[in-house]
Amino acid sequence: MNIRSLTRGDGVVIGAAVLLFIASFLPSTGGQDCSGPLAKYCEAQNYGSINAWDSVAALMSVYLAGVIGAAIIVVSRALPQQQARKVAGLDLGQFGVALTVFVAWTALWILIAAPSAGAGQIIGLIAALILAGGAVATPLLPPLKAALLAAPKPQPATPYGAGPNPGYGYPGAQQQASQGYGYPGAQQQSQGGQPHGQQAPVDATAGGPAGATAAAGAPADFAPFWFAVPVARPLYGEDGTPAPIAELAPGTWYLAVEQRGAALIAQTQDGRRGVLQDTTGIQRG
Repeated sequence: MNIRSLTRGDGVVIGAAVLLFIASFLPSTGGQDCSGPLAKYCEAQNYGSINAWDSVAALMSVYLAGVIGAAIIVVSRALPQQQARKVAGLDLGQFGVALTVFVAWTALWILIAAPSAGAGQIIGLIAALILAGGAVATPLLPPLKAALLAAPKPQPATPYGAGPNPGYGYPGAQQQASQGYGYPGAQQQSQGGQPHGQQAPVDATAGGPAGATAAAGAPADFAPFWFAVPVARPLYGEDGTPAPIAELAPGTWYLAVEQRGAALIAQTQDGRRGVLQDTTGIQRG
């Protein structure tokens, strides 16, 4: 689960769910004149002291259902696409959106049917409408599709506090020449007569170091580089299959090994390669 894949719309959904949960503790009834001879009647009816937790129907169909719907939406968007689950034939996120719309519809009619609405019902309806609106509008409005947490900016050296052997995916890390190809800024040991800090020539017929070759049609001046994505983006197979083979997450460095038009051939930490079709806003390391 990657929280950096959450959007501003998800933040609206989370805030509305918190407000809805708070409203469940507020009085559901109110507006009664409990002065004078009506005091004992109001006391018997518990006006001003009844909240959603005194009514199982309202609690489960509006307040807790809204919180559950928000949790489903957030979890579905934080999970990688290949781990998505389905409920009643719907994706987990779609099921959560449908549940929030049901909550708003139910809260509206409970408020209309109530003889006297209290703060709990009024604030609950407002929270339910914000919840449903945020869930429905997030995939449609670009401002709500923006990342909730900004991706970390690349640092010149060991941005993640890597030690002597940080492994794959950290531009600027100190690497030995025997640890493979494609670490920008790495200090390479001189071997085979090569000057310090220079790489051996790449033999296109032999595959070059670590199998990095320039494909036909790739720009002649292209050099592999490290990059990070601002939001989670799918990585498609090089064979053109429509289903993603992986998902690039913000906060992680990936290696661009080839360029195909506006797309990039990216390599993940586990060695998988695929096509990144959407390269807008990427940060180069």
